[in-house]
Amino acid sequence: MTSMPRFRLHRPTSTADALAALADAPGSRPLAGGTALLVNIRYGLEAPPALVDLSAIPGLDGITVDEDTGALVLGASVTLARLAADPLVLDGWPVLARAAACVAGPTHREAATVAGNLCQDTRCVFVNQSEWWRAANGFCMKAGGETCHVVPKSDRCHAAYAGDLAPALLVLGASVEVLDGHGSRRHPLLDLFRADGRAHLALAPGALVTAVIVPPMHGAVAGYAKVRVRESIDFPLAGVAGLVRRDGDRMADVRIALTGVASAPVPVPGLDGLIGQPWAELAAANVSEAVGKVCIPLRTTAASPRYRRAVAMGSAVRLLGDLWSEAGSEESPV
Repeated sequence: MTSMPRFRLHRPTSTADALAALADAPGSRPLAGGTALLVNIRYGLEAPPALVDLSAIPGLDGITVDEDTGALVLGASVTLARLAADPLVLDGWPVLARAAACVAGPTHREAATVAGNLCQDTRCVFVNQSEWWRAANGFCMKAGGETCHVVPKSDRCHAAYAGDLAPALLVLGASVEVLDGHGSRRHPLLDLFRADGRAHLALAPGALVTAVIVPPMHGAVAGYAKVRVRESIDFPLAGVAGLVRRDGDRMADVRIALTGVASAPVPVPGLDGLIGQPWAELAAANVSEAVGKVCIPLRTTAASPRYRRAVAMGSAVRLLGDLWSEAGSEESPV
């Protein structure tokens, strides 16, 4: 790593001042926990003219339940440690606590935030290296070069998105509130992303994610499974979130989303045929096939794409089987 470059640091006390600071110097970045952004700056991957620290803005760190809709409202600055331990989350949306607890290590989670985890930069074994390593191997498309070393003939970067919260929030049908100079708007979470490793967020320059809204689960159960080299610290080689809602011995709803295997989180289509079916060998085979069709990881990590695809398919089958059993026990009379 290199020493920190020169930049201006702003610490606004309102979202209006934060937007003004971001607009004042194009290319400036909002700063939350900084667990990914500051590392990228030290690696020379980013050189923003200014950082806008959001920690002093009131109202961005709330965890509440909307009285009218029953939805969970998470402020952008809620730390992952708090999300993993909050009684409201553990009671009504435990998959979010599980996903948050899977991120990095305990000290990282004390600083890392909900919006920061969602908006973190994409990663690649050819990018997340020191300056001299990247120079020696030829700068890639994401680091000022002209070629994606993962897919040399491609016209886009294939660095992988590795956030743990996104797939869990996708299967829950979450949305995000985005604030810019034109006001605040709510979008489906998936609209926040696009499949381009260099520009994976569909945020306008200077815009901020201010909150995440998660609908009530209405009797569904959900879980998150993460495969990584080490049980702590590491980003996912493949991450799988799933949701199951049972109606007796039949499935009433099934959802799966993936992370770590593409430049954006991936919802898995093709599961409608499972509705009205029991969880059995055929259903498991259909889940494996559906995941395999959309899970096409590339060599963005030290682990092989073949291995990551296999563990994503196997993790999805195991996770849904566990959720099926859990949903059945919740339906059983006390």
